Amino acid sequence: MSKIIITQTRSQIKCPKPQKDTLRALGLGRIGKKNELEATPQVRGMVAKVKHLLSVSQG
Repeated sequence: MSKIIITQTRSQIKCPKPQKDTLRALGLGRIGKKNELEATPQVRGMVAKVKHLLSVSQG
């Protein structure tokens, strides 16, 4: 399975609670924080829900 590197690029201040929870589940929470995860369907779905707050690259 391939890896993806996700970086939080925007603030979560005015986001709904489910989006904040999704960021926390992805291991993020601050602007500039990065995390490398397996590109499973579950992770891709979570990234799709908050794609306006993230940048994604292949790892």
